[in-house]
Amino acid sequence: MKQEALAVIVGPTAVGKSAVAVEVAERVNGEIISSDSMQVYRGMDIGTAKIKPVEMRGIPHHLLDIRDPDEEFSVADFQTLVRRLISEINARGRLPILVGGTGLYVRSVIDQYEFGPSTPEPAIRQRLRALAEKEGPLTLHRQLAKVDPLAAQKIHPHDLRRTIRALEVFELTGQSISATQYAAGRWESLYELAMVGLIMDRTKLYQRINERVETMLAEGLVDEVRRLLDQGYTAEHKALQGLGYKEIIGYLNGNYDLVTAVELIKRNTRRFAKRQLTWFRRDPRIVWFDVESFASLQDLADEITAMICRTIRISVE
Repeated sequence: MKQEALAVIVGPTAVGKSAVAVEVAERVNGEIISSDSMQVYRGMDIGTAKIKPVEMRGIPHHLLDIRDPDEEFSVADFQTLVRRLISEINARGRLPILVGGTGLYVRSVIDQYEFGPSTPEPAIRQRLRALAEKEGPLTLHRQLAKVDPLAAQKIHPHDLRRTIRALEVFELTGQSISATQYAAGRWESLYELAMVGLIMDRTKLYQRINERVETMLAEGLVDEVRRLLDQGYTAEHKALQGLGYKEIIGYLNGNYDLVTAVELIKRNTRRFAKRQLTWFRRDPRIVWFDVESFASLQDLADEITAMICRTIRISVE
């Protein structure tokens, strides 16, 4: 059975993924799927650097503004929605382009990545904890060794939390947690895949990040956060713990001044970009493009388009 086609564009925040993706989508008859874990939330536009409608240039964009900030949205939810979208876009004769910097979200879609239950099962955990208190943690570890010897080798006998989690996954799914991790550790995609990575000199990337934060402030980030708080959302909601939002909430709560909040956003975003690069560099399938080595955005998009067409055997209209 022929695999469905999928192009992926990844890279650190502020490197220019959104603009490149639009250019490429125009060339390959593509539709863009956001893999940003924060851009799914409505009313959170400035702080997430969400692409503006005018910047989309008529290219369909998916998974933007699909949840309210107080709604849960897990990587398992993302996986389900995106895999369905990939099938639908392929059926339309178009190329899905997954774009973003949330590495786990990308891998959850493209690889044999299966999740255990997204929420703990209280009854199972309570029973296992009670057994550990009565007979000791080694009893649970011996149980784990019977159903998942690989996990038992990796988990220390006295690491009760991880032992319980592994047993819980097995009881709820019938699958060992190590089998899931083994599948996730292989680079075997479900799709006919072309992976593009965007990169640039780190000093210049950090400069871009700093400039982007200043632009967010100028565009009204503080007002955006204040509006969310006025609507009843709080720092306890996962969405408002994201970069840019938690720091502004600290400022609005009087923990520090605005200058400090801005510097915290810049610092934390730079650290986030570094973690993104560390994650993506592990994936040998990514073909890297230095955005600064091209004379224009159009030239970069042309090279990326050529690479995608060679890799997944499509023609440019």
